[in-house]
Amino acid sequence: MYEIGIIGYGGMGSWHAKSIMAMPEEFHLAGVYDINPKKTEAAMEKGLKGYDTLEELLSDALIQTVIIATPNNFHKELSIKAMEAGKNVICEKPVMMCAADLEDVIAVSKKLGRQFSVHQNRRWDKDFLIIKQIIEEGSIGKPFYIESRVQGSKGVPGDWRCIKEAGGGMLLDWGVHLIDQIMWMVKSPVTEIYAHLLSVKFPGVDDNFKLMMRFENGLSALVEVDTYTFINLPRWHVSGDKGTAQVDGFECTGQIVRANTVEMKWEEGIVYTAAGPTRTMAPRPEETIERFPLPEIETDAKDYYRNFKEADEGTADLIVTSEQALRVMKVLDAVFESAQKGASVSVNI
Repeated sequence: MYEIGIIGYGGMGSWHAKSIMAMPEEFHLAGVYDINPKKTEAAMEKGLKGYDTLEELLSDALIQTVIIATPNNFHKELSIKAMEAGKNVICEKPVMMCAADLEDVIAVSKKLGRQFSVHQNRRWDKDFLIIKQIIEEGSIGKPFYIESRVQGSKGVPGDWRCIKEAGGGMLLDWGVHLIDQIMWMVKSPVTEIYAHLLSVKFPGVDDNFKLMMRFENGLSALVEVDTYTFINLPRWHVSGDKGTAQVDGFECTGQIVRANTVEMKWEEGIVYTAAGPTRTMAPRPEETIERFPLPEIETDAKDYYRNFKEADEGTADLIVTSEQALRVMKVLDAVFESAQKGASVSVNI
C-alpha cells in the first residue's frame, strides 16, 4: 500500500484527503498535520490520524510521499524539509513564489534522489482534453490562435488569495493552471509575453488579468482570468487554418466548425449586412462549412496520484515534471515583469 501524508488541512488539503481515501485499494492516507490545531482536530473527527507536529509526520517511516497543501509562501521550506526527511513531495500550485526558488528545490530533489512534482490536476480537465485532442488530430487544421479563460463575478475569497506575501492573486491561482495547460499542449518555446494585471476589488493582488503569449512556431495564446465579469465568454476558442473549435464552459458544450470541400465564391459588388456594407464580414454561406460535435472524453483527475506512484515505483514516466513546472514559473516571472513595465517582454522559455 502506498502511504501518503498531508501537510495543511485547509480547502485543498481536505480535497486531497477525500481523493486519496476514494482509492483504498491503491493508497493509504497515513495522516495529516496542520499548524492550526483546530484543522488537525477536524481531520481526526473524520477518522484520520492527526500529527501533533510537523516533525512527527516527517519522522513517520511508513510515509513515502508528502502532499504540501499550505499557503504558497511556505512551499519551498516545507518541500526541502520533507525531502531531507526522505519523503517524495507533491506540492500544490503555484509550486513556488518564483523560478529561482523552484531551482533551489529541484537541486535538492536531484541531490537526495527524491521525486518532486506539482499538483497540476487540471491537465485532466475534460474541457482541456477536448481541445488538446482536437488540436492533435488536426480537426481544425494548424492552430494559430488559442483563447483560454475562466470568469466569475464573486470577486476573490477573503483568504490568502488577497495577500500578496502569501502568493495571492489570480495569476498564481487559476492562471498557473491555464498557463500549464497551454505550455503542455503547445510543443514550442515561448518567445514573447505581454500582461495586463488588474486590481479591481482587492488592492495589492491581481483579481483580473489578461496575458498574451507568443510561441516560436507562430501560434499566439490569450490567457484570461476574471473575477468580476457577469457575462462569460467561452472557456476555449481556438482558430485554425481549416476551422474553429469552441468549448463554452466546464459543462463542455460547444462545437467544431470548419470549411468543407466546396469552394466559396465571393459575392459580386457590395453586400449589405447587419454590419452595414461589407463583403469581408458578411456571413459565410452555410453550404461552405461543416459542423461537428465536440469529441467525447473520459477522464479521472485521480490519475495524477496513480501516475506519481507508478513513476516512483519505476513503472511509468512522471507526467507532471519539475522541469515543466520550472518553465511555467519562468513564464510567471516574465508576466509580473511585463505588468510592472507596461510592455511586452522577450523570452526564450
